[in-house]
Amino acid sequence: MREKADKREAEEPEVERDIVLDPRIQDAIGRSLKAHYDDLIKAPVPDRFLVLLAELEAKERKNGQ
Repeated sequence: MREKADKREAEEPEVERDIVLDPRIQDAIGRSLKAHYDDLIKAPVPDRFLVLLAELEAKERKNGQ
């Protein structure tokens, strides 16, 4: 029975739809994302990550990059 459904789906043309969210919803999503990522941006970079970056930069300088 699934084969019949697959055939129908394959035969039906794809319909492109422009879905537009209400501007108030877009604003709410934007504010929520900004609040979440602002916290991440303000967080200090972990020491281990800084060490790894320094090691990478040293290797690049050594190899003349």
